[in-house]
Amino acid sequence: MAINLQKGQRENINAPKFTIGLGWDTNESSTGSGFDLDASIFVLGENKKIISDAHFIFYNNLKTPDGSVEHTGDNLTGDGDGDDEQVLVDLSKIADNVAEICVVVTIHDAEERKQNFGQVRNSFIRIFNSNSNEEILKYELDEDFSIETAVEFGRIYKRNNEWKFEAIGVGMKGGLEDYLNKYN
Repeated sequence: MAINLQKGQRENINAPKFTIGLGWDTNESSTGSGFDLDASIFVLGENKKIISDAHFIFYNNLKTPDGSVEHTGDNLTGDGDGDDEQVLVDLSKIADNVAEICVVVTIHDAEERKQNFGQVRNSFIRIFNSNSNEEILKYELDEDFSIETAVEFGRIYKRNNEWKFEAIGVGMKGGLEDYLNKYN
């Protein structure tokens, strides 16, 4: 049975292959534009910096060089139930110098469209075993991010050779650029 996490809570991930599912719903836009939310993955070393440009995973770079982290593709609308975007992780392929995998969701062209995460609801991140489809954990973001255009949903990190997930739920106003500056 899946564990529902609260912000800041941590949980072990005991599956060597798992899928990160991300979901959200958007309010009817008063801005006249549809919403396009994008998942981005930052694969970091011990220094909390991206290992290389090829380790920044998003809709234009779907896979790490070793194939350990793979984005399954961009969902342009977020319509429907369940996961809107997914990321596959295979820990058996992950390089020894990888210490952390950060999961960030941003609003595409947020400034131009006058959109923010205050207009997004029912946001969640979940992790499930890729082989059995058994849900391991889920974190539902319930904060009101009324000025943020990017939110770090969670991070997966290695401690004592064990992989763990931490529910983060922290936003930034500057969109994806803020996270690129933080992790580069």
